[in-house]
Amino acid sequence: MIAYQNGNEDALNDIYTLLKPSLYTFIFRYSRDEQLSIDIVQDTFVKLQHHKQDYDPKKGKLKSYLFQISYRLMITKLNRRKKWRSLLPFLYPLQQENLHHSDRMIIRDAVAKLPEVQRAVVLLFYYHDMPQDEIAKILEIPKGTVKSRLHRAITSLKEELEEEEYGSRSLS
Repeated sequence: MIAYQNGNEDALNDIYTLLKPSLYTFIFRYSRDEQLSIDIVQDTFVKLQHHKQDYDPKKGKLKSYLFQISYRLMITKLNRRKKWRSLLPFLYPLQQENLHHSDRMIIRDAVAKLPEVQRAVVLLFYYHDMPQDEIAKILEIPKGTVKSRLHRAITSLKEELEEEEYGSRSLS
């Protein structure tokens, strides 16, 4: 790792080759989600690239440091999924395969009806699993604005989808 911190880019490939399998296995055994495991491993190494100078060998082994990063990233994503599932369970991407085609169309239309600024935040947060800080940078708005747009969008989606559900029940 010291070689990588000192500018040897090949050292990162060696670290990746050595530690990727154990990181992936840890995340997969915890989550039982292959795509999440792949994403977390990649995100871990991206984070290492951005914060390579933060690693201090005096504080512990590189493997422990990377496991810590992976674990934090995984917990953040899993918590975000739980929140997503509880707020809008019918929009949760992993469950969409269980949704009838017409339900998916209704959801897609409801998201499409959101104002552009809210739609962008919803798509980045829920569909691309980005943290609010990153969304704020991408959209060049304050983090508080991201939070308020998400809140307003979720409220609008709930209302829209409840109306849709109520309307379809009265037709039945």
